[in-house]
Amino acid sequence: MAAPHRWLKAFRTLHLYLGVFSAPALLFFAFTGALQSLDLHEAARGSDYKPPAWLASMAHMHKKQSFEVPAKRPPPNTAVRTPAVDAPVRTDAKTPAPKRSPWPMKAFFVLVALSLLFSTLTGVYMGWRYTRHRRRYGVLLAAGIVVPALLMLF
Repeated sequence: MAAPHRWLKAFRTLHLYLGVFSAPALLFFAFTGALQSLDLHEAARGSDYKPPAWLASMAHMHKKQSFEVPAKRPPPNTAVRTPAVDAPVRTDAKTPAPKRSPWPMKAFFVLVALSLLFSTLTGVYMGWRYTRHRRRYGVLLAAGIVVPALLMLF
């Protein structure tokens, strides 16, 4: 067997095993990232929406690697402030630029997250379907689930 062919075979095997091991984490991050892109993990100010506890904890795991969601701070005191008597008045203030809608970018990131989710699922399926070493494949896939679960205990 030629040296380049041996290297290619080794790289393909390494790619398969690393991909199988990291697939559960990719699925988790794609799913929670899509939900966060839609702002489903936190309530907006003045909104009646309260996110489900599981969703808030999954989003916190995505962002901070912890399930313990900290308690929200109370809103700042909104007492009316009176300007100082001797404060100079600014007349050179620019008019604010019109706000851009975040929805096109949010829709794009949700599409990317769903594409990553679908691509990872089909990759796991094809890897399982066409591998000769199903036991090794299954062990690595299970390890990709169990190892992060065990690391959460520390």
